Amino acid sequence: IARKDLGILCNVTAVCQTSSMSWWSNFKAKRALKRALDVHELDYANWQRDVEIFQKIEKAFELAVKGEDSVPNNTVQKKGEIILWQGQGQMHETGRTPGRYVGTSQGFSIPLVGGIRYRVGAQRGTFVAGDEVQAYKEVGQVLLTTERVLFNGQMNTKEWAFAKWNGASTTADESDYVFHVSNRQKTSGIAFGPNRGREFNRFLACAIIAAEHGIPRVLEEVTKNRKELEEDKPVIPPLALDAPKATD
Repeated sequence: IARKDLGILCNVTAVCQTSSMSWWSNFKAKRALKRALDVHELDYANWQRDVEIFQKIEKAFELAVKGEDSVPNNTVQKKGEIILWQGQGQMHETGRTPGRYVGTSQGFSIPLVGGIRYRVGAQRGTFVAGDEVQAYKEVGQVLLTTERVLFNGQMNTKEWAFAKWNGASTTADESDYVFHVSNRQKTSGIAFGPNRGREFNRFLACAIIAAEHGIPRVLEEVTKNRKELEEDKPVIPPLALDAPKATD
C-alpha cells in the first residue's frame, strides 16, 4: 500500500473508532437517563402528593380556627374537639399466636361401636404460649381530631388520646401504624393503604403539634413546609451526550 493510501486508511479507521466510542457512550448516557427519569417520576409523584396533602391540611386547620369540622361525621365529640380528617383503616392490637404443648401424651383408647374409639388419658409436657404479634381485626372508620385518634368499627371501638401519647411508629411506606399510649400496656394501631397512610401521617403530625402548641402554630408550620416543598420540586435530569469530535 502506498504511503498516501496508508495515511487515508489510518484516518478512516480513527474516525470509525471515534464514532463507535461516541455511539456507545451516548447509548449508556440515554440508558442512565431513562433510569433517572423513572426515579424522577416517582419523586415528582410523591412531591405532588405532598403538595396536595398540605393544601388539605391548611384548609382543615383554617376551619379548625373557626371551630368547624373539616369532614361531616356522626361522632360524639368532646367540648372543643374538632374533627380534622377521616378515612378507612384496619385496626390491630397485640395478641398471641396459638400456644402448644411440648412433650408426650399417655393413655389408652376404648372401643365403642362402628369402629369408633374413645381415648382416655392425660397430656404430659409443658404448655408454651404463642408469640406476641399484632393481630389484625376489622376494617372501620378512622377519625383524627385535635385531641385523639379514633377507630369505629362494627365490633371494635378504640381511641388513642394525645394527652396519653408516648409516640408512634410506622412502616417504610407509611401504611401501617403502631401507637403507644401511657394508659395501655399493650400496643395497638391502624393499617391503611400506602396513599391514605401517607396523608394520615402528615395530618397526624399536625394534629399533635396543635395539641401541644395550638392551632395557629400548625398554620405557621404548614406555610413553611409549602415554601420548602416548592423549593424542593424535583427537576427533570438533563441528557448529557458526547459532542462529535473533529477529525483532521
